Amino acid sequence: MKIIELLYRMYERLLWSQISRGPFPKHIGLILDGNRRFARSKGLSFDHGYEAGLKKLEDFLRWCEEIGLSIVTIYAFSLENFDRDPDEVSFLMQLFLRKLSEFRTNSKAVDSGLRIQVIGKRDLLSEELQKEIAVAEQITSANTQLTLNIAIGYGGRAEIVDAVKNIARQVAEGALPIEDINESVLENCLYTRGMPDPDLIIRTSGEERLSGFLLWQSAYSELYFAQVNWPVFRKLDFWRALRSFQQRDRRFGR
Repeated sequence: MKIIELLYRMYERLLWSQISRGPFPKHIGLILDGNRRFARSKGLSFDHGYEAGLKKLEDFLRWCEEIGLSIVTIYAFSLENFDRDPDEVSFLMQLFLRKLSEFRTNSKAVDSGLRIQVIGKRDLLSEELQKEIAVAEQITSANTQLTLNIAIGYGGRAEIVDAVKNIARQVAEGALPIEDINESVLENCLYTRGMPDPDLIIRTSGEERLSGFLLWQSAYSELYFAQVNWPVFRKLDFWRALRSFQQRDRRFGR
């Protein structure tokens, strides 16, 4: 075994000894940043970066299952991402389509226990992708091991605007008195209604901002910014984030 691999395993064991007793978050938000930078650093095209990022997500979900995590919400494609190069946008949409179709064509994907939910403005996506999303959600609806929320065509401000429109519609129809509007009413109109807010939000690549991700839901989330690009995010990087989470004093404003 190479010295670097040996040191890695030793450090991994040390980290696990520090975090193994918990507490662990139940819901993690994840901003998968740095795929293109990873590709450029290797002299490769952007598609290699996204393929590597997808493979890393599969690893990450396994790590989450190991600690009994209930929900992961990933920022896969923002509303602003539609302004990127058309070839890049097209590639990403085909990547989403290909991966989601596995739940229709691959029984192992369904048997994984993963429940799929997609949040965002679906009307901006192709009909083919919308149909594949609906099928994946329906096929995995009974799975309970881990819920994966995939934010595609998502913007936190747009989500809040849509919630306000929903409330305004209920008021106009006479179904909701204005004086009954409160935080719970608005939360029930969000894309994530019925889910707990994320305990921890991780962003990779060294950027330290939310970029519109879960703006309402992140009010009391702990934030962790990893310095590595997403495709090279390791288990020990994840455990460092968990160690940081466990060291926080979560008072929720009290």
